[in-house]
Amino acid sequence: MKFAKIVFWCAGVGGIVALTPMYFLLNFLSVRIPPPFTHPVFYYGFIAVVQVWHAAFCWIATDPVRFRPMMLFAVMEKFVFVFVVIVLWLDRQAIAVFLLVAAADFLLGVLFLAAFLKTAGLRERVETVLS
Repeated sequence: MKFAKIVFWCAGVGGIVALTPMYFLLNFLSVRIPPPFTHPVFYYGFIAVVQVWHAAFCWIATDPVRFRPMMLFAVMEKFVFVFVVIVLWLDRQAIAVFLLVAAADFLLGVLFLAAFLKTAGLRERVETVLS
């Protein structure tokens, strides 16, 4: 359970810290990574949804055994993003730097899956001890 707590706390807090500055970088990124954003609602919406997921990772970290089913959704959240980035990169709609971001998410997805597998059966053991 300690492994799962560490993984989810690090992912949650780390993601919130890393993504919060992006709320202030729309114009900067529009210049640095052409073409400029024409629909900021997608940019800000993406950041907001990802921030909510990072809050959910912190929530899972508070009691990994209890919130174990949510871990599968966390794994999917990471792997779906990786898949999308790879498809867009292969279609030349994303630059290579996004592959680095996707690699980090892939690693987190693997760690989330490992946490899910390591917490298997813990609930039953805890209930047995308590009863």
